[in-house]
Amino acid sequence: MAMVRFDPFRDLDRLQSEVNRLFEGVNNTGEPRPTSTQNPNFNRPWAPVVDVAENQNEVVLRAELPGMKQEDIDIELTGDTLMIRGERRFEDEQRRENFVRVERSYGRFQRSFTLGLPVQHDAVRATYRDGVLEVVLPKSEATRPRKVQVSSSNGGEPAPTAVSGGAVMAAGASNADAGANR
Repeated sequence: MAMVRFDPFRDLDRLQSEVNRLFEGVNNTGEPRPTSTQNPNFNRPWAPVVDVAENQNEVVLRAELPGMKQEDIDIELTGDTLMIRGERRFEDEQRRENFVRVERSYGRFQRSFTLGLPVQHDAVRATYRDGVLEVVLPKSEATRPRKVQVSSSNGGEPAPTAVSGGAVMAAGASNADAGANR
């Protein structure tokens, strides 16, 4: 008996293909609609891939937007939510019927990211170069780690401590010691 890999989406894909076949033919404008075998990504919504990195001082977001113009990209920051919108247009509209295969996705997109921490709205900067959008979001001073001096009650010199992520740990203390004090 041969082993068959289980694909939970196989039935959904088959159902979607059947529904698509029902609606293929003519769209609202009376023009023939491309079939999924000719053009599987045409009219399919797309979302650019994004990398998000965080360090002590900032959150950096990089989105791949090849073939887009800078004026077709819209960035909005509201509270701790960053929204990126845009549209990649199909440039060869008049020669569409000459294409044998179109695999790149086109159309409008919208991506939303909840940062989960306050940022300095007036210091946010964005650059677009070589098809990559980079958005740098400096963290608010309140969320950055800072050194806190702990003084001894017996008159000794203060031991430096580091505050990171809300946990205070004295120099030389282990994680087990810090957990026991909570």
